Order: sequence, then C-alpha cells, then structure tokens
Amino acid sequence: MSKTMQTQPDYIFETSWEVCNKVGGIYAVLSTRAASMQKEHPNQVIFFGPDFYEHSDIDFKEDKSLLKDWQKSLKKDSPLRFRIGRWLVPGEPIAILIKWDYLWAEKDAIYAWAWNKYGVQSHAAYGDYDESCLFSYAVGQCMSSIASFLYREDPETQIVAHANEWQTAFMLFYLEDYCPQVGTLFTTHATSIGRSIAGNGKPLYDYFEGYNGDQMAGELNMVSKHSVEKMAARYADCFTTVSDLTAKECKQLLDKEVDIVTPNGFEPTYVPKGKAFDALRVKTRQALTQAAEAVLGGKVPQNSLYIGIAGRQEWKNKGIDVFMDSLLRLGQKISEQKPDFKGDVIAFVMVPYLDKPVLRIGRVSAVFVPYYLKGNPFPADSPIKALESFRYYELLTGLDLTVFPSYYEPWGYTPLESLAFHVPTITTDKAGFGLWAANKGFSTIDKGVAVIARTDSNYHDVVENVAQTIYAYLLMDTAQKTAARKAAVSIAKKADWQSFFQYYRKAYTIALTNSQSRGKASASNGRSKK
Repeated sequence: MSKTMQTQPDYIFETSWEVCNKVGGIYAVLSTRAASMQKEHPNQVIFFGPDFYEHSDIDFKEDKSLLKDWQKSLKKDSPLRFRIGRWLVPGEPIAILIKWDYLWAEKDAIYAWAWNKYGVQSHAAYGDYDESCLFSYAVGQCMSSIASFLYREDPETQIVAHANEWQTAFMLFYLEDYCPQVGTLFTTHATSIGRSIAGNGKPLYDYFEGYNGDQMAGELNMVSKHSVEKMAARYADCFTTVSDLTAKECKQLLDKEVDIVTPNGFEPTYVPKGKAFDALRVKTRQALTQAAEAVLGGKVPQNSLYIGIAGRQEWKNKGIDVFMDSLLRLGQKISEQKPDFKGDVIAFVMVPYLDKPVLRIGRVSAVFVPYYLKGNPFPADSPIKALESFRYYELLTGLDLTVFPSYYEPWGYTPLESLAFHVPTITTDKAGFGLWAANKGFSTIDKGVAVIARTDSNYHDVVENVAQTIYAYLLMDTAQKTAARKAAVSIAKKADWQSFFQYYRKAYTIALTNSQSRGKASASNGRSKK
C-alpha cells in the first residue's frame, strides 16, 4: 500500500485541558493510554496541555532538546509560547505545555472567524469558555507549526490531531482551516447538555427522547459551550465518544451520530505485582485501621469490612447520596438480622471537600477523607493523618469492596480502577463501564462487579440493592471473597488498553481516510457540514 493511502498515522497529536493537569477523569484516560500509544508510535506521540507553572511540574519534566529541528525552524517573531518535555506517566510521551495569553487581544477576531467559518456561537460565553477556546486556538497554532515542518520534511507524512471535550475544539477548527492535511478527531467524554441536565436535577432518562440539545442549551445557559461542542462533532474527520450511553446522548443532543465508540481502558503497570502488592495491602490496611480508630475513638474489630467510595463532590451524579443512604439501610439490616459476622463495616468516603461528622449506625460507620490523595500533608489537627502519605491507588489496595452507584457517569474509571487493584465493586448501568460489564455477563458481586439498574424513579430500590449487595458480600466466606477478588482482576484485564486500543486504531483510520478523501483544496476553502 502506498504511503499516500496509509490509514495509520506517523504522528499522533492529542490535546486536553487535563494533559499534565490532574482535574478529573480525562487525566486518567490520557495518562494511562499513553503507554500503549508510545509502544506503537515511539516518540511520535505528542500531547499538548495548558502551562500552569504552579501545578504542571508535578508530572512534567522539561527537555528543550526534544523536537529540536522544529524549534530551530521557528521564526524569531513567532508568537508561540511553550515548554517542551516529557509527561511523567507510563510511556513518558512528549508533552508541550502551551501559554495562550498573547491571544487575548485577538479574542473578538477569533470568535468572529469561528462564527463565520464554523457557526460557533461564542456571543453567550461566560466562565471558562474564553480561556479554553484561546488555549485550544494556541494549541492549533502550535500543532500547525509542527505539522507544516514535518510535511516540508516529507509531504506524505500522515498526522492525526485529537481534541478531547469542547474545551479543545478550537484546535480542530484551526487545523481544518490552516493545515487541512491533518486528520482530526473529536471525543466528547460527556455532552455538556447531558451533564448539565443531570447536574440540575432534571430527569435525564425518563424523558430522554424528548430533549432537544439546542433548546436545552438556551434553558440551561449553555449556548456557547453546546455550540462549540456540536460544531466540533460535525466538522471532525472522526467523531468518537467513550460509551454506548454517551453515544445515545450525542445522537439526541448534538444531532450527530458518533463514528465509533472508543471505551476507556486502564494501564496495568500502575498495579504492583505479587509480594509487592501483598505488602502494600498490609501497609494500607494498617493505615486505614489507624485512621478509623482515631476518628471513631476505639478499636476496630479484626476482620472488619472496609468499603469505599471516591470521586468529585457530585452528590447525585456520583451516587454519593445513594451510598450514604445504603449505609443507613445496611446498619439496619445488620441490627435486624444479626449475621454471623464478627467485625464492623467501615466506609471510607474519599471525596475532596466533603467533610462531615462521623456517621454511625449500629456496626456501620463512615470515615470522611475530604482531601485529594496525592501523598501531600493533611492539616496538622486532622484525625486521619495516618493516610496522608498515600495516594488514591495505594489506598485502594486496603479496601475489601468499593461502591460507585452513579446516576450520570459517561464511562466510570473508579470501578475499573478498583477491579484492577483486586477490589470487587458495585456500580450501575448508568455508568458506561457498568453497562459494558453487564453486556459482557459480569453483573453480580461474586463475579467481581455488581451492576445495579438505575432510572429516574427507582432511587429507593437502588439504595436497597446496594445495601443488600454489601450485606451479601460480608456474609461470604474467605474462599468466596478470594474468588471474587480474582474475578475482579480478570475483568480488569479484559478492559485494559491492550484490549481497548484497537478502537483508537480504527478511529485514526477513519480520520485519515476522511481527511484524504476530502482533499487539500476543498478543506482549505472550508467544506460543507456533514
């Protein structure tokens, strides 16, 4: 096959607001996928993220020798402002951190260009819209500069550029207009309107087919964010999303079917092996016990069941409300049925900024961990200082069970991470991962993951089912729990990047095929909307 017909890229450019900037789940997607990308395209994968000096150096190491020939080719009056180095995650891909402050003076002209060329309605912008769009426009300029340099070296070089979420859509528009040889991809991890409907307490599922994205954008004051997302989906050479759940959202709310679903995998090298894992579990178990005893003011019985929930403080969307109510119901069950279980149930609520009085009902207690678990010091008077030196993944190893009863979760990294660290989990069919697991036949806790059905109207049933599943797990004997832990690891292996990266290969093929078929001339003049 000639190089001009090549359907796998020589270079992969990818951008997100969360490159070297740990904010949410997209950081986990990209940072764990990087190793698989580097394996197939060594040193030809370049991530682009925002340059926040006060934050980005945590997992970024500057190396000015990278892409030296391109850097030498830049004109002295080039406006580009960046740092280049390595993202310190498995695979250590090249990362370029971008400054965009030089574009503020051009904001109105950029928005006029986006309206005239792509129909993006920036007039109703507020909040983080301006920063995001100018950042991604600057990323587009930098990508275009590198791509043009590579094309001068070899005109048949195949390049794809991947934008994640509406925050990076202007990169895609810039390349389509100024460097149309590049094949573009756009991934929405959660539609802005779908997340907003759920976050505003409106029933997303019962009336789903009645929602109109444009109408809801006006009602929810989301016109600009929805507009840029919708146009990016329409103009991208390949439009993807992360689950069958969000694929339905895209069709209904963005009026655009995805070209392919690209589910999120996990990088297994994050998980210690063999004796190292066992030693870490003992260590974190001791720390969890010490923290619980400090909070509860007494000894925690041996053989207690340690369960946990983690995530952003999204009370409904993350299912924190269900979790707390299920603990109350579980306490009642234990008091009523008096099982042959010698320990207590200790629930660790690892949600930043969610700081409560201890919750206790009978033999069930909740211990709140209201800090980001990055190994950073806790306040000096914190009763849970025993946990301060641990990162989240490390603490996972000390748990027996996790619960993530989400109402709105486009994919759901937390249950997958839990399984990878040998911890069975409870989730719902309103998490993309939960739906995937259920479709694969994994839906009960003895198989590693319990998947509970959620709707807009069955809240109390979900609470009861979560409580009952935890109760059933605490009644298991040691052999049954060991089997469940082994099953958890088995599921995680089926959902690692080695298994899921195939979907990205297909997405790159779609992007390159479409960019090649439209041709340079038609692209440079703008093309009709799909």
